[in-house]
Amino acid sequence: MSTFLILGGTGKTGRRLAQQLRIAGHAPRLASRGPRGDVVFDWRNPSTYPEALRGVEGVFVVGPGSATDWTPQLTEFLRVADAAGVARVVLLSARGVEFLPTGIVARAEDALRSGPVPSTILRPSHFAQNFTEAMFVPVDGRVIAPVGDGAEPFIDVADIAEVAAVVLADDGFDGEVLELSGPEAITFDQAVGALNAVTGHSVVFVDESDDDHIARLRAAGTPEAYVTWRMAMLRGIRSGADARVSDGVQRALHRAPTSFADWAAREAA
Repeated sequence: MSTFLILGGTGKTGRRLAQQLRIAGHAPRLASRGPRGDVVFDWRNPSTYPEALRGVEGVFVVGPGSATDWTPQLTEFLRVADAAGVARVVLLSARGVEFLPTGIVARAEDALRSGPVPSTILRPSHFAQNFTEAMFVPVDGRVIAPVGDGAEPFIDVADIAEVAAVVLADDGFDGEVLELSGPEAITFDQAVGALNAVTGHSVVFVDESDDDHIARLRAAGTPEAYVTWRMAMLRGIRSGADARVSDGVQRALHRAPTSFADWAAREAA
């Protein structure tokens, strides 16, 4: 049994990863700035790093967001992790990093590669759970996004968690970038149709212009760096550049990834 630190341990991926690690007989250590985790961890407070890393075999890193550059904190964290004897770090990145190569997410990947601890980068496509827990949740019966008829191979976050659990415990993926996606790319109309089929709702997809989407984000007080990152990802969908299917799930788990329809039947219903 090994102990693995999960940064962002109470989030969509972190809590599912914790479950997978327990199933595999390991001990997940959930980090949180507040009382919900097993250990206090704050990127802005390096004094919390050593205790969080004590006795840890590997670390799953979810950054503090895409609004500010956190690579100085990551660089310091990796230094402390190396001194603590951590064997492996796995970073949750995003496939969209290619659409903003000088952005914050790309800088985090570079900092990880330059660090002293062996590492693996996971680059998932957009989450299926974004329709139930995040940016594509229906509002007043509508899913609004500036993607047109672009298709995306949405990935089940449970698949990401299962891959992360395997990679944390297996040094065979050190130094690699694993791109993760669902088994096929579907449009937002098709995604909404699959959700309606299992929920009995009548949600519709509404396309939106880039300008209108940006205006909504700014009106909500969204930081400009995040607006830039989000629009780069969404334009990747609209253009078709993000429609490709990746094989990272198959490589790590030796099975096909979960389809959007199967995810919807299991979780969205």
